[in-house]
Amino acid sequence: MCQFGNRGKERTRRARIFPCAPREVCCLLAGVELFSQPASEPEKKVLSVTRLLRRMKNLIEVQIGGVWVEGEVSNLRKQGSGHWYFSLKDEGAQISCAMFGAARRDGADALADGAKVRVFAEPSVYEARGQLQIIVLRAERAGLGELQARFEALKNKLLAEGLFDVARKKVLPGFPRKIGVVTSETGAALQDMLHVFARRAPWVTVVLFPVRVQGRGAELEIARAVEMMSDAVKHGLPVCDLLIVGRGGGSLEDLWNFNEEIVARAIAACALPVISAVGHEIDFTIADFVADVRAPTPSAAAELAVPDFRELQERLATRRQRMERLLIETLATMQRRLENCRRGPLAKETERMLQEPVMRLDRLRERLDAVIRPALDSAQARCSAATHLLAARTPAHVLARRTETLAALHGRMERTTNERFAAVAAKLETSRGMLRTLGPELTFERGFSMTIGADGKAVKSAVDLKEGEVLTTKFAHGSAESKVTAVRDV
Repeated sequence: MCQFGNRGKERTRRARIFPCAPREVCCLLAGVELFSQPASEPEKKVLSVTRLLRRMKNLIEVQIGGVWVEGEVSNLRKQGSGHWYFSLKDEGAQISCAMFGAARRDGADALADGAKVRVFAEPSVYEARGQLQIIVLRAERAGLGELQARFEALKNKLLAEGLFDVARKKVLPGFPRKIGVVTSETGAALQDMLHVFARRAPWVTVVLFPVRVQGRGAELEIARAVEMMSDAVKHGLPVCDLLIVGRGGGSLEDLWNFNEEIVARAIAACALPVISAVGHEIDFTIADFVADVRAPTPSAAAELAVPDFRELQERLATRRQRMERLLIETLATMQRRLENCRRGPLAKETERMLQEPVMRLDRLRERLDAVIRPALDSAQARCSAATHLLAARTPAHVLARRTETLAALHGRMERTTNERFAAVAAKLETSRGMLRTLGPELTFERGFSMTIGADGKAVKSAVDLKEGEVLTTKFAHGSAESKVTAVRDV
């Protein structure tokens, strides 16, 4: 029974190997040949190359067995057959690897050139080339366990110091006018937030402090940016109402800069309310726990930071209507009371006392009318303009305009057609006159005739005739047939 274990966390100059089978094998497998002791026979035992490599292969497969190997992937080649070939290397050595049917293997997506991975493989020898290799059965990204341990250690440390306490978290301002953003200026997260701000709160001014959000040293830039935005006056920066710190999604390694202690302490010490917007909804970083508010995505952070101005307009309109209704009802009640007083027995004695309240009431009515009337006039003007625009664009008006256009085009087409017909008729009449002038009809009318032979052609010479041939003579009016009795060429 194999036991998966780790022989130590220390880094060496060779690929890290985690044996899963004992070095000593207590049983012999059927068909497996191991190196034997030197032969006692005096004669030399000669092996073929194939037999030697096969013995080496059997010995390696049996005595080493399945192992975990950690290193960096290089020269990854994905064959059309579904088998992947690559090399696994570290600073001191490298070994060839093969993963057969990689699409069906666990962790194949972790393999990429330059990726640091941990693979479970069986050592073997490729006999055709005499090459040592390992057959990879599964793979996983390396370093996640160590990063997770560092994450939990820092989380527990800051939790014990009270940096996650709800009591120390600041409340976000209701109507921020200037918002600071600490993120990459080329990332999609910034564009997502700007889009939300433009849609929900176009009055907001966004102050971007561009930083690197990934890679070595990025945590120093992030922490420095938070510190400078916290004391903006000292550093000559615009004073903001709140601060958003974040980036788009990625792996644990990509987001690790937001798990560094320097970033967490900078956020905790920030004088501004801070919204942490790192990664996607399933991603959690130390910055999320320290910040005053944690947003699942950068877009959600922008929505948390500002109210929706459309909702504000609706709420304002509702409250305005409520105030107007209450004021009108109050004025109506006061008016009724005043009328009751005027009709009462003390009307004559109290008339002077009521003069001042009546005048005050009239002034209030005038002020109310001065406030409400412009708004009503403006609304009525907008409604009238919209009504005119709608009337101009109704299907009936559009159809009428197009009908007029069609009628005008029809008239133009009819006039053009008549003019063309008249021109063609005149040209035809001219051609008819020319044909009559040049044709045989006028010649016939002057007394001439035309003789046609038996072949249907006009007779031009007597020598073309034969005795006995029947001829047809055409006159101006009618025709006659004749028979040739004699031919003379004189």
